[in-house]
Parts: sequence; structure tokens; C-alpha cells
Amino acid sequence: MTSEANEATDRKPPSAAAGTDEERLAQLGYTQVLARRMSAFSNYAVSFTIISVLSGCLTMYLFGMNTGGPVLITWGWVGVGLMTLFVGLAMAEICSAYPTSAGLYFWAHRLAPERSAAAWAWFTGWFNVLGQVAVTAGIDFGAASFLGAYLNLQFDFEVTPGRTILLFAAILVLHGLLNTFGVRIVAFLNSVSVWWHVLGVAVIVGALAFVPDHHQSASFVFGEFVNNTGWGSGLYVVLVGLLMAQYTFTGYDASAHMTEETHDASTAGPKGIVRSIWTSWIAGFVLLLGFTFAIQSYDGALGSPTGAPPAQILLDALGATAGKLLLLVVIGAQLFCGMASVTANSRMIYAFSRDGALPFSRVWRTVSPRTRTPVAAVWLAAAGALVLGLPYLINVTAYTAVTSIAVIGLYIAYVIPTLLRLRKGDSFERGPWHLGRWSGVVGVIAVTWVAVITVLFMLPQVSPITWETFNYAPVAVLVVLGFAGIWWLASARRWFLR
Repeated sequence: MTSEANEATDRKPPSAAAGTDEERLAQLGYTQVLARRMSAFSNYAVSFTIISVLSGCLTMYLFGMNTGGPVLITWGWVGVGLMTLFVGLAMAEICSAYPTSAGLYFWAHRLAPERSAAAWAWFTGWFNVLGQVAVTAGIDFGAASFLGAYLNLQFDFEVTPGRTILLFAAILVLHGLLNTFGVRIVAFLNSVSVWWHVLGVAVIVGALAFVPDHHQSASFVFGEFVNNTGWGSGLYVVLVGLLMAQYTFTGYDASAHMTEETHDASTAGPKGIVRSIWTSWIAGFVLLLGFTFAIQSYDGALGSPTGAPPAQILLDALGATAGKLLLLVVIGAQLFCGMASVTANSRMIYAFSRDGALPFSRVWRTVSPRTRTPVAAVWLAAAGALVLGLPYLINVTAYTAVTSIAVIGLYIAYVIPTLLRLRKGDSFERGPWHLGRWSGVVGVIAVTWVAVITVLFMLPQVSPITWETFNYAPVAVLVVLGFAGIWWLASARRWFLR
């Protein structure tokens, strides 16, 4: 398995750590092409930024308010965070053994039985691409929604589906330009983003805790159940409502995709995955408690003219001026998040194209000689995200469908290498970061959890089911799976990773 890229590598003498990283990459069959500039903190920062509790938690807060209410928002976050940590731990161990931007599909290829290895890698890669594009769509669409809410408050901007899509497209273009021309700026902003999120959560929660005269009771925050879905089964509503938390815990595979640009990748990559999950778990719990305790009027937040209940909660609890200022903090975090998502998405597209797996791979695997980044892949990531968001023009539940697609695509790709690693048993050659005797237990829990959520998030979320409320996640998954399957049978099985 060799890289088809033939761009010249940096002629400067590498450091000892860089040399070790490049040697390991060569052992895995690839030549160092991307610039290896990232520290362990920068690697962690990308995943932490993409998880972005100020993006995922708040853009899905409306969904949580309708699908379970406060009890689901609070306890769902705790439970889903724990399960996600098991998934991340299992992934991190494999990342340490195979630190390459190809990530999940390469892991699947190395861990599967030889006769079927290429097939496992092919479908893992396609699920990963689907999930990555959907995550980018979900993040930047959420940012567009919150930006629309701010413009409505500040300039009486009328929020319509068409205008939201225009804002969505503009944000994607901004992130495409930053990843094309501002490579060093992107790396710097990813580091800034960590502190923006940490300080942003602290300031917002502090303001919501001390400024309002009225707060909800603990029994409301930890025990109030709300069902505005139209379904009669409370259990069904709670299970479907877990999407709010699970969508937020996506994108941490970015640490794996950035390993070819990270020093001491075999250790920094896995640590980036795990740290991004547990730090986000804590920060998100604090943030959600802050917002839920500060709700002044539940129905008023749900019916907010801004279309974003968290924006209304800030306004009701803090007043117009402070509320709008903190809303800008949230929007800034969401823009950081989308920028990092485009970065990670483009690296996955680049790596998959490097092995010829996407149509027109010769285009998507090209690397800019000036910035040593995959510019064409950046714009494919942005364009794919825009396409996934367009159904919002005719489907009011399209955003939750996009988030479902992101979770399903990514988590299937996350868990396939773990399943194969379990089958491999003691013959798995561990990297310097591993789980020791806990590998099996952690892996089984991870695989079981992903099997459950894959089914859950394909189910309808609103009743009655109409064209306007239909969850099109299964359709998108089946279209991509069908395309990948037909291409595999017709051609790819004869040449992919052969």
C-alpha cells in the first residue's frame, strides 16, 4: 500500500520526533507530504473545537426541549457522555497503533482478515466521509441559525428558510477560504478556540447563575419531562431524544485525521481523542445546567421569534444587551467549530482520495505546493455540506435529519475498527498508548452502544409522519451505501488497496 502523491517534502532537517513520526508513516505505506506542524495540544484542540459544546449542545437545545425536556437534557448528557468515552477509548488505542490521516478506514484494512480487508476499509471510509460531511453541515447550519437569531434581535432581520440557507452558504465559503489561504491562521485559531470555549462557558454560566432573580428548581432541571413530539410512548421519546447529546459528541476522530500533521503522533493522537471527550463532557454538563436552571419561561423559549431557544433564555435571564453580547460568544464558538470541521473533513477526503476511493480522486488528493494542504478537498467538504443542508428549504425537521446522518455515519465508521480489533484478539500489535487488559471490555461496550444508537436515530422523531417531518437520515445513508456497494462490486473490489 503506497501513496500516489509525489509532492516534495520539506527539505529542512527534521527533529528527532518528526523523524520517528515519518518513519512510522513510511512503515504504514505512506510518504510524508502534509506539513507536520501541530503539537499535542493543537491536535487535541481540533477535536475539542469540533465537539464544541457551545455549538452542539445549544443548536440541539430546541430538539431536547421538545423531546424529553429538562430531564433528558440533563441525564441524557451524563449517560451519552459516558458511553462516548468508551467508544473514544477503543478508538484511541487503535489510533496509537496506526497514526495516519487515513484514520478509520486504514485501521479497518489493517485489522480485518486479509481476504476481506479491502471491503471492510472501503465501507468504513464511505461511512466516515458521509458522517464528516454531515457534521460539517450540522455545525455550520447551526451557526447560521444562531447568526440569524442575532441579526433578528439586533437589526430586525426576518429569519426564513431561504435566508438561513444563504447564511449557511456564506459561512461555508468563509471556512473554505480560511482553510485555503489561512493555514497558519487556522492552526492558531484552533488553539484560541479551546480557551474561547472554556472561558465562554464560564462567563455564560456565571452570568446565568448570578444575574437572574429567578431560577428553576432542581426538581425541574433533573426531573421535568416534556413531550412535544406527538408520540405517546415516553420511553420512545427519551431514546430518540438522546440524539441531542450524541450529536454533540461527534468529530473527535479529527485527532486521528490530523496525525500526519502532528508531532509524536502515536501518543498525541490518542490522547487528543480521549481528552477532547472528557473535557467536553464536563464543560457541556455545566453549560446545560446553566441554561436549564435559568429558563424564565419554558413556553416563551420554545416560541421564541429568534427560532433559537438558548438565545431567548439569554435575553430573558440577562436582558437585551448582555444577552446579545453572550450570543455573540456562542456564535464565535460555532464558527471556530465549523472551521475545524472543514479542516478535519478535508484531511479525510484527501486520504481517501489518495487511495483512489472517491470519484475524481486525482483532483481531491492534490496538495497545494505553497501551503501543503489539500485545497480541492477543502472545497469538496464545503460543497457536500451545503448539499446536505438544502432540504431545509422544504423540510422543517431537516436539521435533526442532518445530525442523525452525522451520528450514524461517523459512529458506524468509529466502531468497525473496534469490532475488528476485538476479533483480532491478542494478535493486535499495540501502539505506545493502549488499554491493557481492559481492551476487550471497553470494546464490547463501545460496539453495543453504537449498534443501539444506529437503530434509534433512523427512527421517526415526530408524529404524524409527513413530508415536512420525515426523518430522511435512512434515505441518505442508503443512497451512499448503495452507491458505495455498486461501485465496489462493479470495479473497486479489483483495485482498492490491492
